[in-house]
Amino acid sequence: MKRILLFVMTNVAVMAVLGIVTSLFGLNRFVGPNVQVGQLMIYSLVIGFTGAIISLLMSKPMAKMSMGVKIINQPANADEAWIVETVRRLSEKAGIQMPEVGIYEGEPNAFATGAFKNSALVAVSTGLLRGMTREEIEAVLGHEIAHVANGDMVTMTLIQGVMNTFVVFLSRLIGSLIDSALRRGNDNSGPGIGYFVSTVVLDILFGFLAGMIVAWFSRYREFRADAGSANLLGRPQPMIHALQRLGGMQPGELPKTMQAMGITGSLGKLFASHPPMEERIAALQNYKG
Repeated sequence: MKRILLFVMTNVAVMAVLGIVTSLFGLNRFVGPNVQVGQLMIYSLVIGFTGAIISLLMSKPMAKMSMGVKIINQPANADEAWIVETVRRLSEKAGIQMPEVGIYEGEPNAFATGAFKNSALVAVSTGLLRGMTREEIEAVLGHEIAHVANGDMVTMTLIQGVMNTFVVFLSRLIGSLIDSALRRGNDNSGPGIGYFVSTVVLDILFGFLAGMIVAWFSRYREFRADAGSANLLGRPQPMIHALQRLGGMQPGELPKTMQAMGITGSLGKLFASHPPMEERIAALQNYKG
C-alpha cells in the first residue's frame, strides 16, 4: 500500500510541477480555449494513473492466461515438490508470503508478477527446468523472489504511470501551441488539423523517449534482483552459473507487459528491459554481499 500511495503522490506531484511551470512561463495564454491547462492536467493524471493501475491489477490473471501457466496446488512429482519447497524457503528468507508457483511450456525463461508482494506469482518454463541444474534453477527462483521482495512490479508501474502522464500532457499542450501558431488568431473555436497531427506525432516521439527511460530503470532493477538472488543463496556463484547457462540458450519470449520481470529480455540496447549477460555476470563477480 505504501508503494501505491507513492504512485499516487508522484503523479499528483508531476501534475503540480507541470501546472506551476506553465503558469510561470505564461503558457496558458497560448493554449486554445478548448485545451485548458487545468483540465488537461486532470485528464493526463487520470490516463496515466488508470491505465498503469489496471495493468498492474490484471497482471497475474493475464500472465496465467497468456502463458498457459499451470499452478502447482498439489505437487504431482518430486520435481514440482522441490520447486514449491524452494520458493517457500526463499520467500521466508526474503520476508514475503508464499507466492503462487507455476510452470508453463516454453523455451528457457521465468518471471514474477502480481499487484502486491504478498500475493505474487512466480513461474518457470519447462525449457528452463530441462536445461539447468537444480542449483541454477534455485538461483533463477531467487532472482524472481528478489523482484517480488523489492516491489519491482509496483515500482515499474509507478515509473510507467509517470511517463504516461508526461506523454499525454506534453503532447497535447505542445500540439495546442502549434495549432494556435498555425492559425495566427483566425477562428479558434476548436482544435484544428495542426493540433491533431502534431499530437499524434508527439505521442509517438515522447512514447519512444518514455520507453527508453522505463527500460533503463528496468535494467537497473535487474542488477538488484541478481544481487538479491546472491544474497538469498549466500553466494553469487549459482546466479553467475545460471546466467552463463542462459547466455548459451535461446530465450523464450514473454509478453511485453512481463518482459521487465523475466530472466531474459530484448536485445535492443536502449529499449532492452535487461542488461547484457556479460554485464550482469561482471556485477555479480564484484558482489561483496
